[in-house]
Parts: sequence; structure tokens; C-alpha cells
Amino acid sequence: MPELKITQQHLEHDAYLYIRQSTPRQVLENTESTQRQYALRDRAVALGWPLERIHVLDCDLGKSGSQSAGRDGFQKLVSEVALGKAGLVMGLEVSRLARNSADWHRLIELCSLAGALILDEDGIYDPANFNDRLLLGLKGTMSEAELHFLKARMRGGVINKARRGELEMRPPIGLVYRDDGVLILDPDAEVQAAMRLVFETFERTGSAMQTSKLFREQGLVFPRRIRKGVNKGELHWGGRHPRESCRCCITPAMRVPSSTVACAPAFCQTAGTARPRFPGRNGSS
Repeated sequence: MPELKITQQHLEHDAYLYIRQSTPRQVLENTESTQRQYALRDRAVALGWPLERIHVLDCDLGKSGSQSAGRDGFQKLVSEVALGKAGLVMGLEVSRLARNSADWHRLIELCSLAGALILDEDGIYDPANFNDRLLLGLKGTMSEAELHFLKARMRGGVINKARRGELEMRPPIGLVYRDDGVLILDPDAEVQAAMRLVFETFERTGSAMQTSKLFREQGLVFPRRIRKGVNKGELHWGGRHPRESCRCCITPAMRVPSSTVACAPAFCQTAGTARPRFPGRNGSS
């Protein structure tokens, strides 16, 4: 029985429950998955760990498991295991802990050296045991492959819509999609006025960087739509900061002929990251 793997030595150390959801949207909508993850705490109590010695690490909610960078909760878990404080590591499934084989196998190795067990929804595993370690490795590989398959399906759907001419991409500021999918000018009069000013300045100066410079020097603001978060879709006026004012360099690219549209992204990036040249040095952008 899995319970036979748990010894008094394991119970003398703390239990750590790692909880994660990949995106903020999943946190809001997939509440059942989050509840199932928190329910693992009851499994640890049933196995003999007192509630006060079960640590819940849930600060990575809304973060991808494709890498450990930026996941403070996972980093803390690895640190606690490495310090020998953990007797049990819990996660609903391997994909909750990591979707990267390097991170997953590092955790397995640390658990093996520290004598910690790993628990998921299917059972309890001892990384020091060859058979358990083999199964944990296979689960980690499948979790990483699943992420690849999901991305491939999503990309395939995007390419298929693009071939049919039905792909809606994020339009540049000044353009919005109508309810029937037709791209039109932003109905906001202030946005239209700002766009006309950008075009007029660009025609007069003939340079995207000069346009950005004039906007910055004159303290002119430039509109943008908030793309994510609770204020999604709302209009925000910025541009006083040099980086923000460089957004106006993107707009003239809308006037580039369709035959050269592929050059627009490179043009925008160069305009936004140009660096001054110094005598005796090669300038770079």
C-alpha cells in the first residue's frame, strides 16, 4: 500500500502543497481545478501530517509551468526540499508542478537526496525507488509533450483561419473591428485627431524618429487600448515617456504598401530601439 512508504522520518518533516494555474483566466474560470488542488491538504492530514505543518504554496496562480523563472512558489519549494525541510511534496499532477523536464527532474533528484516523497492525485511515490522514479520521469515527459501538442493545435487553428482570410489580429491604434468583423476607423474623435496629427507630422518630417521626438518635446500624448486585465478595451492616453512616445512610430507603418508590409515590424522595432552613434564606435539598432 502507498501508506507503507511513509515512515516516521517523513512525518517529522513538513508537507508542502504546490498549487498553480497557468493563466489568470483559468484562475477565474477553472475554479474546480483550484479546489481539487487545495483538497490535497486533506490527503496529507489523513496520512498523518498535522494541519499546522502543511504549507500551501499558491503564489504561482496564473503563471505558466513551462519554466521555473518567475515562479517564486516553485523556487521556494525547491529550496525547502534542498534544505531537507520537506517530508512530502504534493501537487495535483506533474503538470501543476512543472511542464519542463529539466525543472521536474531537478525536483525529483532533490527529493531523492533529501528523502522526501511526492504525492499526486494517483498515489505516493518515492523518488529513491527506481520504479517510482521511472514512473515520475514518464509523467514529466508526457506533461512536457502535452504542452507542445496544445501549442501545435492552437497554431494550426490560427494558420487555418488565416488561410481562409478570417483571422482577426490585434489592430493598430486608430482601427477597430466592427461587430460584423469589418475593420473601421476608431469612432473616438480624439483618437482620430491624434492619428491625423501623427500622419501630418510624419509627412512633414519624413522620419518616424523625428515624429516621436516632436511628440516627446511638445508633451503630446498618444492613445492606446488596454489589451489585458480588468480594464481591457479602455482607452489610455500616454506618450510623455520616451518609450511610450515611440508608439507613434508604429502608426506610419500602416501606410506602407501591402507589397512591403512584411518590413513593417522590423521598421517599428528599429525606430523604437535606435541608439546614438559615437565617434570611433559602430552604431547599432
